[in-house]
Amino acid sequence: MNTPRIDDPRPVLITGGAGFIGSNLAQRLLETHQPVVVFDNLSRAGVERNVTWLFERYGGLVDVVVGDVRDAAAVRKVVANASRVFHFAAQVAVTSSLVDPLFDFDVNARGTLHVLEAIRAMDERDRPPVLVTSTNKVYGALPDVALVERPLRYEPADEEVRARGVSEARPLDLHSPYGCSKGAADQYALDYARSFGLDATVLRMSCIYGPRQFGTEDQGWLAHFLLRAMRDEPIVVYGDGKQVRDALYVGDLVDAMLCATWYAERTSGRAFNMGGGPANTVSLLELVDVIGELRGKRPELRFEGWRVGDQRYYVSDTRLFEALTRWQPRMRLRDGVRRLHAWLGEIAGRSAPRAPSMESRP
Repeated sequence: MNTPRIDDPRPVLITGGAGFIGSNLAQRLLETHQPVVVFDNLSRAGVERNVTWLFERYGGLVDVVVGDVRDAAAVRKVVANASRVFHFAAQVAVTSSLVDPLFDFDVNARGTLHVLEAIRAMDERDRPPVLVTSTNKVYGALPDVALVERPLRYEPADEEVRARGVSEARPLDLHSPYGCSKGAADQYALDYARSFGLDATVLRMSCIYGPRQFGTEDQGWLAHFLLRAMRDEPIVVYGDGKQVRDALYVGDLVDAMLCATWYAERTSGRAFNMGGGPANTVSLLELVDVIGELRGKRPELRFEGWRVGDQRYYVSDTRLFEALTRWQPRMRLRDGVRRLHAWLGEIAGRSAPRAPSMESRP
């Protein structure tokens, strides 16, 4: 295993690094004076602002390369000099995957394969460890998990699932083209560790939230709810709003990602469920109540039909990752939501552009 060296002068590569998670990771690395290469096609609304913010704060330490993971030659070029690779570039919306499954596959599955192949082509002594982000959607809709319906949320009938969440022992059940493409990328990363000896780790992520999330992405539902409430606009809820997720603050996620690469000899070739765990769960309806407390007014809701593959309950069992790395989430949900609300208020005060309408789904 090629554990990262503290004195390695090569930059850290973040594909999709102009996005919400990528810019937060870049900030953490740049604060320690580690050079960062952001590789991004800048196609998502708002990401140019993240790039500008990084440049203004860190100047010459950050290099932005505009490119697409579907371009194998461009990927090889940026990977060749990387000390670590964090692969975040993706098509992120279930709904978009239903409209154009081929595009979804090309970005998520083939794009990940381009990153893995670029690393495999390097001299074994120079290969960087790579962290690939996957999703809880690889487990499907979890129809076999018996649930109890409470006034504001669903809860598992099984006490063990309720106390611990969903573990990595759960079989994959790929549902929707998005679930298939992310699942394929997930499995390619694990197999490249097994077949070719790459230091590849996969994080199957639940709900991530925090600053620099503009609520324009399919998985950015906490920020999206807050933004709608701040504009006095109704929030559209798909399903009954009792769906439960575990929410992880982005700073805690960044800690986990850095742990995964520093402990690559322990994590390589394995996939880990990553989220806030049972201590940080929230339903859509419960989040609306939290927003009402923050703003002194409960947002108006509009209900529409269930979405394809939506999980009524998903909470990450993170015990395996915690045991291997000693990582634990530190930010409590209500505190994190307050921080995100305050940040969005600051952005609004600087005349932030309106985010385009998006569906509200965890």
